[in-house]
Amino acid sequence: MAKKITYLDHNASAPLLPDAKRAIIDALELVGNPSSIHYCGRKLSKIIALAQDKIAKISGAKRDEVVFTSSATESINQAIKGAVKALNIDKIIICAGEHKAALKAAENSGVGLEKFSLLNNGQIDLLQFKQILGKIDESEETALICVHEVNNETGTIQPIREIEKIIAPTRHYLFVDAVQAFAKMELNFSSRFVDMMAISAHKIGGPVGVGALLMKSHCDEVRLIEGGGQQKNRRGGTLPAALIAGFGEAAIEFPKKYNEQLLKELIEKIETGLRKLSDNLVVFAKNSERMGNIINFAIPGLKAEIAMMGLDLEGVQLSSGSACSSGKVAHSHVLRAMGVSLQLASESLRVSLGWNSTIEDVEKFLSAFAKVLKTRKFAKMVKN
Repeated sequence: MAKKITYLDHNASAPLLPDAKRAIIDALELVGNPSSIHYCGRKLSKIIALAQDKIAKISGAKRDEVVFTSSATESINQAIKGAVKALNIDKIIICAGEHKAALKAAENSGVGLEKFSLLNNGQIDLLQFKQILGKIDESEETALICVHEVNNETGTIQPIREIEKIIAPTRHYLFVDAVQAFAKMELNFSSRFVDMMAISAHKIGGPVGVGALLMKSHCDEVRLIEGGGQQKNRRGGTLPAALIAGFGEAAIEFPKKYNEQLLKELIEKIETGLRKLSDNLVVFAKNSERMGNIINFAIPGLKAEIAMMGLDLEGVQLSSGSACSSGKVAHSHVLRAMGVSLQLASESLRVSLGWNSTIEDVEKFLSAFAKVLKTRKFAKMVKN
């Protein structure tokens, strides 16, 4: 008999919504290419258009501003590398706490790079950002600013509107990673001073393998993958209609099931429970505005890798601050950008809840975590 899993890693990937699964299966019954003019092609094309409408509605975008990609990582690379070529970008300004996909894309973009830090509370350092932008203005260069709406590791909500106000009177461009914000908060893409925005399906209960880049019309030449003219030449390749159907359905259904207030109460219960287990509990970004579904914490002396192994044996799944492709736990570059020590960053654990999280999940986690502490030789130290 399979072990019952308590899943607490929604920021990494949310469980597939039933409605999204049905939409995928229904679309898989059709054969053909969405670009074909025969019946099946037209049927698939209609499925894609309907999904575009749904995603546009939730993100506050126009249908034509939704360009499908294979993932948020691809969207990020298209926005950054494509902009450098199409928009004559001289320099990229990026937050040191961005997703690694954005940082690597910026580092390999072929133009100069300026990084600004996170404050101790997890929010971007606006003062440092203004100083960097001021120097670029003096040199009359054009910059692409890359920032995240919500941090994936700490849940910190960034003051993007302040950056928009700063950039609005200039010639600079703004790309926002909205992966953790999409369908959880109002994005209002079309009415904001944001040129491009990356979103993803599997963070909101859609399928893995599809994302989107929201693009204003003046960014239509921003490309990464050339092809046969699909999506008005903005991204080549035959569109995966079934995955897109699931994405569209998830965009509509997820906000109905994502109860921010309930999740906030569950996170508060987790923090209260952890404080009872250890007087040394550290909660990262505690003094900033955060999404209500996440807590990133550490107990000094308890290595993240050991804790995760112990929790996994109890059937509880969560994540560390950051994990490399081999699956080994690494220190969090986000926490390091906040000024957290290397040792404490390597001890961080992230609980992220979602559309199907329950009080039973929280109770199971706290019970399992108590067992992990009791079975380790450092139990006395972490409890004091």
